[in-house]
Amino acid sequence: MPTPTEARLQALATELKRAGTAYHELTPMADTGLAHDHVWIHRSEGNDWVARLPKQSQMNLPPEENLAYQTACYQRSSPGGHTPKLYDTLPPSEALPRGGLLVEAIRGRLAKLPEDLPAIADALASLHSQPLPSVAQRAPLLAPEDPWQAMVDEVRQQANWLSDAQLSSKVTQRIKQELDLLPPRLRDATPTLISFDTHPGNFLIRDDGRAVLVDLEKCRYGLPGIDLAHTSLYTSTTWDISSQAVLSLSDVISFYRRWQANMDKSPDTDTLVACRRATWLWSLTWCAKWRAQHLNTKDALQRGEDWSAELTAPAVIDHVRDRVEHYLSLPTIDHVHSELQCLQATL
Repeated sequence: MPTPTEARLQALATELKRAGTAYHELTPMADTGLAHDHVWIHRSEGNDWVARLPKQSQMNLPPEENLAYQTACYQRSSPGGHTPKLYDTLPPSEALPRGGLLVEAIRGRLAKLPEDLPAIADALASLHSQPLPSVAQRAPLLAPEDPWQAMVDEVRQQANWLSDAQLSSKVTQRIKQELDLLPPRLRDATPTLISFDTHPGNFLIRDDGRAVLVDLEKCRYGLPGIDLAHTSLYTSTTWDISSQAVLSLSDVISFYRRWQANMDKSPDTDTLVACRRATWLWSLTWCAKWRAQHLNTKDALQRGEDWSAELTAPAVIDHVRDRVEHYLSLPTIDHVHSELQCLQATL
């Protein structure tokens, strides 16, 4: 009986053969995330690929729509030169129920903070500077007419899980107080292409110093301040065990200013801080959602979103659980709140 990893490799080999993709070795990569398995595809030409095999859809999409969405993410972002190229997709099949994407293998090291923040700011600016397509051409990526309202709605929808997360009444009350601080509208809500998942663990640094954003599945046309926040918030910089760092206020300000220097136009301070608070609250409410759902049995039909711990290595689940508990603690909530107040005054 093959192990789950062996079965996954056999399934991938079958689909690569069916697609006529030449290679000489498949090497499973470390299981470090909740959404994908990754396999390094060694190719004789030397230009190796990586297979991204979804475990679930964080966009809560069925398999074929999920692949189409991720395909668009890679295609729209690659002209900026800071994301992997997409080479092919593997359709959903009996062997691979959620299909897969075949992307450029990036050789590089993990990001180190704060020293790699300038390179990451440059990478984000390259993404946010992509020409904005006409409204009719933005599908299948999310492109809400009011991106700020869409973000607030998404945060408040996730906040419904607070009641099922078995948190203390004090923690729940504090999160609700922060939700009440979100402004009803922003003066500057001009959308750009954004990743929506830019925590530092999703970047690799090439030998030439260029930062590459390797995980693209949640792109949308939204507010760039969300990406800036997701890169530099405490709940992001301390998430990935291999790139953990606690940034100083001056580190965060320098990061924002480096990004602004690369952009033709920047949102005002109120907009950037509002996006930062909303992104933090998105992370907190996601933690509550995961806390409420991760003990569920995995979805046997493999349809959309699925946070079951059965899909991921126990060590990764233990790490996620540790981070979730830490972020949902009162001292951590107070720490981020204090930083937001300081940024409002100094950015």
